[in-house]
Amino acid sequence: MSDIHLSVIIPAYNEAKRLPTTLRAVVGYLKRQPYTWEVAVVDDGSKDATAQVVKEAGEAEPRVQLLQYGGNRGKGYAVRYGMQHVAGKHRLFMDADNSTTLDHTEKFWPYFKRGYDIVIGSRDVAGADIAVHQPWWKEKLGDLGNLWVRFWAVRKIYDTQAGFKMFRDYAATAVFPYLTLDRWGFDVEALAVAQRRGFRIYEHPIRWVNDPDSKVNTKAYFDVLIEVVRVRLNIWRGVYAEGRERT
Repeated sequence: MSDIHLSVIIPAYNEAKRLPTTLRAVVGYLKRQPYTWEVAVVDDGSKDATAQVVKEAGEAEPRVQLLQYGGNRGKGYAVRYGMQHVAGKHRLFMDADNSTTLDHTEKFWPYFKRGYDIVIGSRDVAGADIAVHQPWWKEKLGDLGNLWVRFWAVRKIYDTQAGFKMFRDYAATAVFPYLTLDRWGFDVEALAVAQRRGFRIYEHPIRWVNDPDSKVNTKAYFDVLIEVVRVRLNIWRGVYAEGRERT
């Protein structure tokens, strides 16, 4: 059994510019904590110096590791790969732009002690702080998308897309090998499978700072809507039945 308390997974595609600042903040925070930890940056086929940035960070701090698998497969694939190649008792994925900082985990721990299996960051529950907003049309699309998600796939969760989610190791093992979506809709699919497995999920407010260089474009919003329907069809077809893991 692993003695690592927290694994932090950062999916990255062409993030050589933003990663150094994020890694300094993440490692600096973790070094002040009393628990054991590791950081895994999953390079999703970057064409820039992302891998070199991570290697240099790993030379300075061996608990930072680079995970690679070749070409660009999508954020969902990168997170799934990371979740299956770390060893922490708790496994968190966060965005490379550090839009939600790692110190939010301090507010997550009490809910794990209360028996929750998964704690997710939310921008749409009471107490959330949107420090820098997205363009108004993106926020409206997001609101409409959340209604769509709750109708088709995930019950009683108001923000499925914030890139800050922590899973207990057994929950990650029971969820991520079953996922089929490699890109933006993977969050919805992960939560839908988790609910079907009976895991307890807590949605906690976060402080979120929009990065103007975000890679989430208009097409990604509509892609998620389509992928949500795919999740519902997969549920009907029994795709997520135990024993049907995807490699």
